[in-house]
Amino acid sequence: MKQFISFVIKEAKHILRDKRTMLILFGMPIVMMLIFGFAITNDVRNVRTVVVTSQMDYRTQQAIERLAASEYFTITTTVPTPKDAELMIRSQKADISLTPSPSPKGEGNGYIWQIMADGADPNMAQQWTAYAQAILSQPIGGKNYSLPSPFGEGPGVRLLYNPRMKSAYNFVPAIMGMLLLLICAMMTSVSIVKEKERGTMEVLLVSPIKPLMIIVAKVVPYLLLALVILAVILLMSATVLDVPLQGGLGWIIVVSLIYILLALSLGLLISNIAQTQFVALLVSAMVLLLPTVMLSGMLFPVESMPTILQWISAVIPPRYYIQAMRKLMIMGVGIQDVWKEVVILVGMTAMLLTISLKKFNKRLE
Repeated sequence: MKQFISFVIKEAKHILRDKRTMLILFGMPIVMMLIFGFAITNDVRNVRTVVVTSQMDYRTQQAIERLAASEYFTITTTVPTPKDAELMIRSQKADISLTPSPSPKGEGNGYIWQIMADGADPNMAQQWTAYAQAILSQPIGGKNYSLPSPFGEGPGVRLLYNPRMKSAYNFVPAIMGMLLLLICAMMTSVSIVKEKERGTMEVLLVSPIKPLMIIVAKVVPYLLLALVILAVILLMSATVLDVPLQGGLGWIIVVSLIYILLALSLGLLISNIAQTQFVALLVSAMVLLLPTVMLSGMLFPVESMPTILQWISAVIPPRYYIQAMRKLMIMGVGIQDVWKEVVILVGMTAMLLTISLKKFNKRLE
C-alpha cells in the first residue's frame, strides 16, 4: 500500500508542477462556463423593434409602452406603413416590426397585431414573435407588465422549471458533461501515452508494484482533480450563473462520480490504442469532442435528429449524463427518476473498464 500511495503522490506532484496541465484542468472549465453561460445564449434581449403607426390608438399605444418597458424589446423608431417597416428589417436596422389593426370580430382587446420578423435565424425569430405575442395579448388595465418573463403568466401558458427561459439552465448540465469527459479522458490518455513515449512506462512496470496498481495510481490524481473541477463548476453555476441546484446535491455528486469513472476508463482505452501524445489528442478530439457537442443533446434535441443519428447518439455517454443532470439540477427530481440513465452509465463504465484492462494486460503479455 505504501508503494501504491508513493506512486499516487508522484503522479500528483507531476501534475501540479506542470503549469500547462493545470491551466487546462482549471482554466478551460472556468472559461467555457463563462462563455456558454453569458456569451453563447438564446435569451431574448434588446430586440430592435419598429412600430407601424398607421392604426395607432390609445389601447395600442398602451400595449407598445408595455412592450417597451420590458427588458426584451427596444423600440427603435416608428414608421407610417408596413412597407417602411419591411425596409427597416431588410436594411438590418430592426429585428421585428409590429403593425396594429382593428379586429374584425372585436376579439381580445379589439385589435390584432401583425408581426414581421427577420427570419435569417429561425429559432430566434420564433422566440421574438412568441415573446411579443405573450406581452401584447395581456389585457390592459391595472396590471404590472414588467414581468420576469412574458411566459411567467398568461392565459393557457405555464413554463415549468425555467420560467425566465435562461439559456444557462440548458447549457450548464451540458458543459458539465463535455468538460468532465474531455478533461478526464484526454488528460488520462495523454499522461499514460507520454510515459510510453519517453520509455519510462517499462521502468515503472518492472517495479515491485503490480502493473494494474500503477495504472490505478496514475488515474487516482485525475479522479480527485475531476471532483475538484466538479465542485468549481457547481459553485459557479449557483453563484455566477444563478442556476439552481434543485435536486439533492449528494445524488448529483454520485452520478457525476460514475460519469468521471466512465471518462477515466475511456481515457485508458485511448491510451492503449494511441502510441503518441499527438494521436491521443487527435483521437480524443474526434471521438469525444464533436460527438459530444453535436449528438448528445447539448445544443440540438436528439428527438429532432434523423433516425440514424439518434442510433449513433444512443452510444454517446454524455447524452445520458446530461439528461440526468438536467433532471436532478433543474427539475429537482429524485434518483428514482434518473435510474435509466444511471444504469446505462454504470453499464458503459463497466464495459469500457473491462475492455481497457484486458487490452492493457494483453499488451504486457
